[in-house]
Amino acid sequence: MLASGPGWRVEQILTGQLASPVEDLLDHDEWVVVLAGRAVLEIDDESLVLAAGDWIQLPAGVPHRVRSVEPPTSWLAVHVGGESTGPLP
Repeated sequence: MLASGPGWRVEQILTGQLASPVEDLLDHDEWVVVLAGRAVLEIDDESLVLAAGDWIQLPAGVPHRVRSVEPPTSWLAVHVGGESTGPLP
């Protein structure tokens, strides 16, 4: 985690080879930008290819899946709202 406060946190995520797609359903909004690498996300049966500099906002409650990544893919994620965004120990 890079920074956090009441109801928000910022983290850098480094993704390597995926054994299988990673499914996620968040209780908070998330904004992510790809810093390096490439990834394919699936949202509402639509595939999105994200490369360095591309970003997406994922609203709370919207299921999404990371289908594949080009390792290593580095992300910057900003989480806002929800119970899981408070300061972490």
